Order: sequence, then structure tokens, then C-alpha cells
Amino acid sequence: MVSFVPGMAEAVTDRAALAEDLTAAMAAGDQLAVHYQPVVTLPGGQASGYEALLRWRHPTRGPIPPLQFIPIAEQTGAITALGTWVLRQATRDAVTGLGGECGPSKVAVNVSAVQLADQDFVGTVRAALADSGLPAERLVLEVTESVLADDLVAVCARLQQLRDLGVRIAIDDFGTGYSSLSYLRQLPADIVKVDRSFITDLARGGAATTLVASIVELARSLSLDVVAEGVETELQRDTLAALGCTYAQGYLFGRPEPVAPAPAQLPLTT
Repeated sequence: MVSFVPGMAEAVTDRAALAEDLTAAMAAGDQLAVHYQPVVTLPGGQASGYEALLRWRHPTRGPIPPLQFIPIAEQTGAITALGTWVLRQATRDAVTGLGGECGPSKVAVNVSAVQLADQDFVGTVRAALADSGLPAERLVLEVTESVLADDLVAVCARLQQLRDLGVRIAIDDFGTGYSSLSYLRQLPADIVKVDRSFITDLARGGAATTLVASIVELARSLSLDVVAEGVETELQRDTLAALGCTYAQGYLFGRPEPVAPAPAQLPLTT
């Protein structure tokens, strides 16, 4: 028997409405934009690259958080068109330069499990690189640990195909899901991104500090770069630098920003 609690029907209706609005936003092309957040070196804080982040400003609701609309896009299948659009936009922007620097900049783009499962995804990445002119080694594709839950062999094969293009692979939100030593040994990855929840707890010391130190040492032993996410305080920055973490990302160094005032954009095709 299924029990319903007050508010469930409204939540379902609102979610369905948001899915329709997302489809309309993709057709209109002027509500969606790609913003970029710097990834910096430690301890100096110089920008070494940027992460591309999709933003949606609804005409009546205002900004819609990615954690709210990305799952809807994945469930409806819209994530494939959205992801392709972000990839193509990010590679074009990186060629001309991000954060005021002369291009080509290094740019990281998030990839969902749905995209990675697409047989045409490697071709999509190859086409984006060719059309934009961005060197493959300047593109980082970020995948979350959740992709490992499906078919590790197939995932590894697809990631290796991408690396064969020259693209770098980052494991996002590391430590929150399916990670293990065996996974890291098997995965064709170049970068580990430490989840922000561990960084938040650094101020307390103890277990969080020990865990981050262990991840840094593990990554170093496997010749992987480490990026700490969600760095917001100087104490977190200094602790990470002392632990040997060489890259960081977070509000302390910069919030996601558009390249320039958004021009009229072409509608996304589904």
C-alpha cells in the first residue's frame, strides 16, 4: 500500500510543471547560460582552469538550482541535449579565454551517467573539440562516482576512449559513493575531486583532516591530481595546502560567473 502525505500531490505537479518549463527554456534559448568558476593552485591561488556550470533563470521563478532541474533533465532525457549544448558552449568559450586570460583556457565540463551511456558520446566530444578548435588536453570531463554503479567495465572502456582523444577525466564528489582502492586502480582517470562535505569539516580537525590527507596520499601514489571542492575559508585553504593538496575550488577564490553579458542564444535542439 502506498501512503500519501500532505503536499505530495503539489510536489508532483510542480515537478511536472518545471519539466515543461525546462523544455520551453531549451526552445527559447535565452534562459540558460554557462557560468565558469576558477580552479586554482595551492597555496598561491593562481587560476589553473575553470569549471563550466549550467545556470537557469526562470522568467517567473527566478534562478532554479541545478540540484533541482538537473535530475529532472536526466529523468526526461533532456540531459543529452543540455549536456551537448554546455559542452559545445564551454569549448568555444575556452578557446577565446576564460577569466580574462588569453585562450585557450582549460575547462571542465560535467557529464551525467545518461550521457556517458550514450553510444554517440565520444563522437559528440570529438565534434565539439573539432568545431571549437580547443586542444583536447585543455578539456576535462567530470564524472560522478554514481556512474560506477552501473557497469564498471563499460564505463572504463568509454572513459578510455575519451582519454585516447587526449581529454582528461576527473572523478567528481570523491568519497561520497562507490569509491574504493580497486575502483581507482581500474578507472582511467587523471583527477580526483574531493567532495565539499569533507572540506567543510576540516575546521573540526580529527577524522575529516585524516580522510582528506589519505585521499591526497592515495591520489599521489596513483599519479592523480587532487582538487578540493567547496573551499570557503582561509583556514580550509591553509589546511589543504599543508596536507599537500595542490588544487582547490570554491567561493574563497571566486564564484561562478558568465564570460560576458549573455548575447542572444540559439535555442537548444532535443
